Amino acid sequence: MHKRTLGRDLEVSAIGLGCMGMSQSYGPNPGSRDEMIAVLRSAVDLGVTFFDTAEVYGPYVNEELVGEALAPVRDQVVIATKFGWDIQGGRMVGLNSRPDQIRAVADASLKRLRTDVIDLFYQHRVDPDVPIEDVAGTVGELVAEGKVRHFGLSEASAATIRRAHAAFPVTALQSEYSLWTRDPEAQVLPTLVELGIGFVPFSPLGKGFLTGTVDQSTSFAEGDVRSTIPRFSEENRAANQALVEHVAALASSKDASPGQIALAWLLAQHPSIVPIPGTRRTARVVENAGSTAVALSADEIDDLDALARRVGVQGDRYNDLHMGYVDR
Repeated sequence: MHKRTLGRDLEVSAIGLGCMGMSQSYGPNPGSRDEMIAVLRSAVDLGVTFFDTAEVYGPYVNEELVGEALAPVRDQVVIATKFGWDIQGGRMVGLNSRPDQIRAVADASLKRLRTDVIDLFYQHRVDPDVPIEDVAGTVGELVAEGKVRHFGLSEASAATIRRAHAAFPVTALQSEYSLWTRDPEAQVLPTLVELGIGFVPFSPLGKGFLTGTVDQSTSFAEGDVRSTIPRFSEENRAANQALVEHVAALASSKDASPGQIALAWLLAQHPSIVPIPGTRRTARVVENAGSTAVALSADEIDDLDALARRVGVQGDRYNDLHMGYVDR
């Protein structure tokens, strides 16, 4: 597995692992808790060193899962988790990035993750009621205390990134980015490159759509978040199919999978980009890790870009409620 550096000095595997789906969002888990622990440990064996979780996943149970799975190999891995949601009675009811809340989340996450330091602590969503300078300053204090190593943001605008970075160095930004979600390219990605901040795309496979395993005939299980996302309506899936077919054709010509092409395209955008595809199967971890060996020519990248611009993408990437939480 190749390595990449986020920010000034956070070295991670070129492909990470998003752990959220092991606890929520994609319907009933086909595997047991022990099987998910086995998947996480097999990822380490395959060279994955970067694992992404959050207090809100579950809530709480995903951090506990990651903590148990990675405790025996803690010195070999980088664990990222997040603060910023107001969780009441097991449900998200809004945002909360007040300094006392950030501290409370850090202490609780450390216990659940079975560690004495959080490698990368993201603000999960920008809280309009708390100045980003206060957020950055609080995380900076946690870094000084040895509880956190690096500060990150998620779904933040270029302006917010600049303000935060001026108050305390931002190591990484996490946002949705893929062949069919190009929002960061206009302002966010250039800002990250200018400031030397790493970029961690989540949903780099379009929540499964870019792998070719989802089409207009797919029925989502109860509890699958995709059933609430406009981009995954039956009509929009049909309209978006042209991009997937093109990716699949390129994959076939290169003896790769469509998912590997989608990840290779992301890796080619900039050396500070580290995608975190999620999965609940070791076979997918192997496949995703293999994307680092897939080379795309400049012409192939241009062709993918031109097609994405030409056909466009139908439907928002979140429902109205969650689009409202994106800092723009």
